[in-house]
Amino acid sequence: MTDISRPPGTPIELVTISTPSAWVVRFAPLVPTGGAVMDVACGGGRHSRLFAERGHPVLAMDRDINKLGDVANLDLVTGVAADLEYTAPFEAAGQNFSGIVVTNYRSDNLIKVLAGALVPGGVLIYETFAIGNERFGRPNNPDFLLKPDELLEECMAENLTIIAYEHGDVETPKPATRQRICAMKMAQGQHTALPV
Repeated sequence: MTDISRPPGTPIELVTISTPSAWVVRFAPLVPTGGAVMDVACGGGRHSRLFAERGHPVLAMDRDINKLGDVANLDLVTGVAADLEYTAPFEAAGQNFSGIVVTNYRSDNLIKVLAGALVPGGVLIYETFAIGNERFGRPNNPDFLLKPDELLEECMAENLTIIAYEHGDVETPKPATRQRICAMKMAQGQHTALPV
């Protein structure tokens, strides 16, 4: 797997946890212009900022939204504190989304819930740690690591169209085993040529 964890042109020494994931940056243009985006387990809000700067209203969800810092002050970002282990926070959002981004987070049955929250034409961009990461350190608990092809199989089970999928080792922002997917919820009869 090519290491695309570093946005093009970013020197490796400048890649930090606040730098948006190159995987997310690569597929962000597929999210319909101006459509609402949900940033699940948003942490410090690096992807919330990215999408807000692209003109998307963003619902940034995490158990501790204080980590959002100045991102919470952006006009297009709404922070919501929520226990993400339950589907209620997603249902409480009361809306569907043109884009959903998840990085560094895994929960059972999450794909099913997220697929249901996408509008037709909506894009899911997901990247997190996978089995094999225990060689590199944390997370190393198998409960927090994706099984081989887990994202792929769950997205296909929800009838999402797979745009891109990868599973393997990366070097940045730190050595890890990661699994990532970009998938789209097509409207019935929709067949779109996608720029990737």
